[in-house]
Amino acid sequence: MPPRVVVFDYGSGNLRSAQRAMERTGADVTVTSDPHAALDADGLLVPGVGAFSACMAGLKRAHGDRIIGRRLAGGRPVLGICVGMQVLFDKGVERADPRARDEVTEGCGEWPGTVEHLNAPILPHMGWNTVRAPQDSQLFAGISPQDRFYFVHSYAVRRWELTFDNPRMAPPKVTWAEHGEPFVAAVENGPLWATQFHPEKSGDTGARILANWVATLPQS
Repeated sequence: MPPRVVVFDYGSGNLRSAQRAMERTGADVTVTSDPHAALDADGLLVPGVGAFSACMAGLKRAHGDRIIGRRLAGGRPVLGICVGMQVLFDKGVERADPRARDEVTEGCGEWPGTVEHLNAPILPHMGWNTVRAPQDSQLFAGISPQDRFYFVHSYAVRRWELTFDNPRMAPPKVTWAEHGEPFVAAVENGPLWATQFHPEKSGDTGARILANWVATLPQS
């Protein structure tokens, strides 16, 4: 039986693109906001596009923050994509108008850190970039340092803040990219993985990323 993956529909994200890309991995894919399906699936994919605050509001309305927390408490895999990665951190800081005060939105808090405006000469960061992945990365297995991924964003996590000193557990694997300055491009942390780029829009290289994640899913 193929692994069962739910693409979580909370009103944000390229749902059909994500669904089609996941189906190409051979997974049994459902797009739904049903909490029971999201909890029971072998893997949960959390997409996201647009503003951090809007995505977080939609996620809370669909109880997605609690679903993610419950899955992770049981060691059940979750993959966040783009803003679906950003909302996993403590908070997002946005400014729609340079004359206005920053809007600070609380995230899911699965990782410490802040999603904030990139310091770059051209924004949004839109296009293809290489990344610097750890050598032992499972997510980037079989992918060359010259391979490129598709990014569309103006905000990112610029500092990795999680300290890790438990010798019995593997430390998180953090992948970096650069646009004006370094930023977190992907994370592998136990059952919680995420990418700032869009694997579903990154051609064959992105398809390999999704296949690598699906290959790790425990089948129920």
